[in-house]
Amino acid sequence: MATTSREIEVQDTASRGAAALEGYQATTEDLVGEKLVLNMGPSHPATHGVLRIVLEMDGEIITKADPDVGYLHRGDEKIAENMQYNQFVPYTDRLDYLAPLANNVAYALAVEKLMGWELPPRGQAIRTICCEMARISAHLLGLGAYAMDVGAMTVFLYTFTQRETIYNLCELLTGARFTTSYTRVGGQIRDLPEGFTKQLLQFCDEFLVCLDEVDTLLTRNKIFLGRTKDIGVISKEDAIAWGLSGPNLRGSGVDHDLRKANPYLDYHRYDFDIPIGTVGDCYDRYLVRMEEMRQSVRILRQAVAGLPDGPINVADSKERLPKKERVLMSMEELIHHFILVTEGLDAPAGEVYFGAENPKGELGFYIHSKGGGVPYRLKIRAPSFVNLSILPKLLEGAMMSDTVSILGSLDFVMGECDR
Repeated sequence: MATTSREIEVQDTASRGAAALEGYQATTEDLVGEKLVLNMGPSHPATHGVLRIVLEMDGEIITKADPDVGYLHRGDEKIAENMQYNQFVPYTDRLDYLAPLANNVAYALAVEKLMGWELPPRGQAIRTICCEMARISAHLLGLGAYAMDVGAMTVFLYTFTQRETIYNLCELLTGARFTTSYTRVGGQIRDLPEGFTKQLLQFCDEFLVCLDEVDTLLTRNKIFLGRTKDIGVISKEDAIAWGLSGPNLRGSGVDHDLRKANPYLDYHRYDFDIPIGTVGDCYDRYLVRMEEMRQSVRILRQAVAGLPDGPINVADSKERLPKKERVLMSMEELIHHFILVTEGLDAPAGEVYFGAENPKGELGFYIHSKGGGVPYRLKIRAPSFVNLSILPKLLEGAMMSDTVSILGSLDFVMGECDR
């Protein structure tokens, strides 16, 4: 009797499930399975402060991101509306607390614009030095923390060693290492101390050597490239549409820097370049900040070389505190001092806005005055707040592991964001 045989393939349970899943996905766009809602922060080392991001996950892919800010809200803008202009200077230290000197300068320039004042050349040069020192300090911390976020611990040690030198310079200049409160409306609390410029130039020389070493450690590091290239891409159009500023804007190829586009202080006197990116990814934003620090050194060297002599404060005797020895010797000066301290500046009525190119982007102050020594309204344009607004778009579709790289590349500070 003839027999025939044939092979029969019986799929196991896993194979049948996979086949059914393929058939279902071919006919629908719905994701299969439950999505996971994950809270990243507010206590998380990669959020660089108290930022909470509510992530909706499908496996390792982020389908939705919702930033939750405000954990450091102090009501700075309302506080400013209930105190004299100079009394608000210490509060500006607490905005971008990595660059307090630059915050002090930006606020003072806004009030001086309202007053119609312009500092003498030496006062402007000193403020430029303060701003560029603050830029280097802020970028060093951002770079060191970013490298550590993606696995490069050594870079953090290099950058913090250089920041310690900047803190020493800040202490020599202002008397404080961290919360400087150096400026006043119409000038500074003191001139450059003896030996400051020599120490500053020495720092510039040593810092460039350190920056080259960091460049060698990171820029062509295969692991660092894998964590940053083509990750978190922001197109030029999106960067403009979302109102980004600073290195995050220039990293997307937009050639905009307020020091060049709308020069203030004495930046028009200095020769420096504005680095811009081409792709707009995390790697480009890193490269922009690296080059910005080199350009800051160029500005510092030129500022020291061309530092003019003369006064550092405006010459408006009616709105400036008299010298202490004159207050002790003259009744008129004592009365003048008493009125200024108790009533503040006699600011004119009007509205002004001033934006400065801070390390995180455009830090702006809007002041509405009805006259007198207290602003009627004061609003702060915090660059970290604006830069974080693109997170929902930027994180959607990204891998969970890339979130740390993207957050670090934006380099935000929550004290400034929440204000």
